[in-house]
Amino acid sequence: MLPVIVLVGRPNVGKSTLFNRLTRSRDALVADFPGLTRDRQYGVGRVGPAPYVVVDTGGISGGEGVEMLTEQQVQRAIEDADHLLFLVDAREGSNSIDLEIAEQLRRTGKPLTLVANKVDHVDWETSAAEFHLLGVGDPHPIAATQGRGVKALLDQVFARLPSTAGAAEAETDEDEATGAATKIAVVGRPNAGKSTLINRLLGEDRVVVFDSPGTTRDSISIPFSLGEHHYQLIDTAGMRRRARITEAIEKFSVVKTLQAIEACNVAILVLDAHTGIGDQDATLAAHLVDSGRALVVAVNKWDGLDPTERRQIKEAVARRLPFLDFAEVEFISALHGSGVGLLLETADRAFENATRTLPTPLLTRLLEDAVQEHPPPLVRGRRIKLRYAHQGGRNPPIIVIHGNQTGDLPESYRRYLINRFRKALHLFGTPMRLELKSGENPYAGRRNRLTPRQARKRDRLKRFVKRKR
Repeated sequence: MLPVIVLVGRPNVGKSTLFNRLTRSRDALVADFPGLTRDRQYGVGRVGPAPYVVVDTGGISGGEGVEMLTEQQVQRAIEDADHLLFLVDAREGSNSIDLEIAEQLRRTGKPLTLVANKVDHVDWETSAAEFHLLGVGDPHPIAATQGRGVKALLDQVFARLPSTAGAAEAETDEDEATGAATKIAVVGRPNAGKSTLINRLLGEDRVVVFDSPGTTRDSISIPFSLGEHHYQLIDTAGMRRRARITEAIEKFSVVKTLQAIEACNVAILVLDAHTGIGDQDATLAAHLVDSGRALVVAVNKWDGLDPTERRQIKEAVARRLPFLDFAEVEFISALHGSGVGLLLETADRAFENATRTLPTPLLTRLLEDAVQEHPPPLVRGRRIKLRYAHQGGRNPPIIVIHGNQTGDLPESYRRYLINRFRKALHLFGTPMRLELKSGENPYAGRRNRLTPRQARKRDRLKRFVKRKR
């Protein structure tokens, strides 16, 4: 197993910046905003003498409400840690919160290194003295933004860790498992129950859940296994209409959500049955279709609705989201767990359909049957000919059809072909794209040269017409 190094400290001391520096990524959302990180973020460390797992945590501030839930996540990370990096701010110096954190960390008995971040433009000789009052050893100065002192810090940490023999093999096994995992992004509006659904699927309080919109700010990737299937769940921030986005940090959260959609294999669109289907739900669903990701629709908070309300919600889904007729709809309660067990099976089926291999003879035969039953319309008195079809890509499935005048094929006939292919191939749960290609006319741009006999005939015709006039 890889050693686990956990970053702890009060808000806005640079834990997420150091996390990105150690993992050589931008997985953690970074901004000059205290209390930005709320959930645990895991990554594989790439800086240092050997591989390891690094954990970014939320800031400890001793607050109530969502801050208290964030600190519970920090405590769970500390329990799994092999080494703790206690970050403090060299510019602001130590305060009462740092003293309380130092006392908590000493009681854990875990190996601990005090890290003074933001030492750039600071007189370190003068500032270092006050951090000795924390009683957790000599502070190690770094500048996470520039990377100064980070490698030396890791060398010091690994000198205190047990032997890391076999860590490379463990990293290889972990990378292989992660590469084979199905990436599932849970998306939706704020307060639709995405984090609650993640916790229900995992069977633990892995991400912070609070009865307030906008609790999740970053995209949290969580690997887990169920039997022989490996998954990577991605909890995303809720997406609201642009006019309602007031905080600058929320704009970065939306960007991280869009990146998660592009990186996932399957998206679970969570809808709130209590608030109904809104315009933002339709906009987000349209973006998922445009991205080409396999899709599962989960109507959450289904418990407690009477039969009339349930019928109205089903009608609203069909009326407001008619372009999602290919996606399977599951009615669930993430809080109580009803219907949640079917989501992963549905997601597996959607991803399998999105990555299927479609034989060319089968696609051509289905195209011929569709054309014979309903021929394409005439264009300028000429019939559009569709000759054969083959697969042009997967995830999403792309079917390429060759013929002539295909650029004039109406959109309604394209939808007809897509529906015929989807029903015949049972490709539900994934959008399908159709590409039309026309063969080149070998005589295009070439002037027809008349034979001498044709030229004489043309001249006689011209003289005849001239005499008639």
